[in-house]
Amino acid sequence: MDASVRVRFAPSPTGYPHLGNVRTALFNWLFARHTGGTFILRIEDTDQARKVEGAVEVILNSLQWMGMDWDEGPFYQSQRLDMYREYGEKLVNEGKAYYCYCSSERLDAMRQEQIKLKQPPGYDRHCRDLGHEKTGWGDSAVAPVIRFRSPLEGKTVITDLIRGEVIFENSTLDDFVLLKSDGYPTYHLANIVDDHQMQISHVMRAEEWLSSTPRHVLLYAAFGWQPPRFAHLPMILGPDKSKLSKRHGATSIDEYRDKGYLPEAMINFLSLLGWSLDDKTEIMTCEEIIKNFTIERVSKTAAVFNAAKLEWMNGVYIRNLSPQEFSDRCMPFVKQALPDMVIEPGYMQQIAPLVQERARVLAEVPDLVDFFFSDKLEYDSALLCGKLERAQAVEVLNRTIRALENIHEWLAGDMEAAIRPLAEGLELKAGPFFGVLRVAVTGRTASPPLFETMEVLGRDRCMARLKAALQKL
Repeated sequence: MDASVRVRFAPSPTGYPHLGNVRTALFNWLFARHTGGTFILRIEDTDQARKVEGAVEVILNSLQWMGMDWDEGPFYQSQRLDMYREYGEKLVNEGKAYYCYCSSERLDAMRQEQIKLKQPPGYDRHCRDLGHEKTGWGDSAVAPVIRFRSPLEGKTVITDLIRGEVIFENSTLDDFVLLKSDGYPTYHLANIVDDHQMQISHVMRAEEWLSSTPRHVLLYAAFGWQPPRFAHLPMILGPDKSKLSKRHGATSIDEYRDKGYLPEAMINFLSLLGWSLDDKTEIMTCEEIIKNFTIERVSKTAAVFNAAKLEWMNGVYIRNLSPQEFSDRCMPFVKQALPDMVIEPGYMQQIAPLVQERARVLAEVPDLVDFFFSDKLEYDSALLCGKLERAQAVEVLNRTIRALENIHEWLAGDMEAAIRPLAEGLELKAGPFFGVLRVAVTGRTASPPLFETMEVLGRDRCMARLKAALQKL
């Protein structure tokens, strides 16, 4: 155990959390729980133009739904603007940053010229050596930004816990913006200041941020601060090995919740996107994952998202629920899908075990059980007859009704004992014979086990449906 471990999840509310975001949060959370460290939640809401209304609430709810509790926070960067400005001006005063007064028109023209000349994009350092005749906001018609004075020569070396030593040529770094003209910090400044103040020991984030890391290391050095240890997580790719996108099924995490995926299945699945216990273990409890989670087991190579595997894994977790747990988790989905039906918990508890083996996601359950709640089934005569002639189907229903009228206890075993011999008596195969009864009782050709279904439906409802089917023919 290492209580000095302090990690953070720092999402930007510019959209709803997707699989990549949540995988990053999960790896940080697992590492904190494995080491006995601290998991901090920070909302990086400084990009006001792209902020999505309600995104913060979705982020918090998604973490809570998956059981990823945070120890400190949430902290909001938008409430710390004065502090970032002070740090930005500190670097200016020390000659490590400078005010840039270039207008947006000049910057656009500069970029177009770079494209025309096929030069790498980046600020041309026009304001780098203006001196101190301009010293901040209010001294020009153009509100300035603060840019970092990047070194023009030398190398910046990053030691990444996953990728090892990565070297960047300083000549490839531009003088990036630290503080925007509206007083809001960029990611680079706010991220560094917050990580230092919150004593973050390890920064675990997506691989896409690796190219920004030399800027961050240079900023730490400019402030005279010790940087945290970095671990850049592998990319998540689609099955076609392209960058994961919605067309691969990578929707926001709340959509997976609404489709009826279980949080424990999501944790298990996401933990294996870039981390593994060994080359064969796939189903693990959250406790087992926490016990074994180390950064050393995180892979350098990209992880492949497989929607079919997630669905399979979710089905495994559904089947491992107790009947009571399964029923309880189904209830919200059934009530939402069947708003006009009265869904009694006790009745649902009888139904749930009949469909638990078939459900892959909880959102499928309403379609599997809706006939249990209907007063009248809708289907045509052809579906009812199936492979039998109409006269044969009529005889199946007549004999079944007479046999069931003599049943004392409405139990699956008693019904089967009374009805199964009828097929032989009519010289019919069991499949077509029971197919007529299945459609008559459930309105569909595929259903949970027939006699167990009839037991749950009850005598009155079953007899009424059988007689209505006979009348239809």
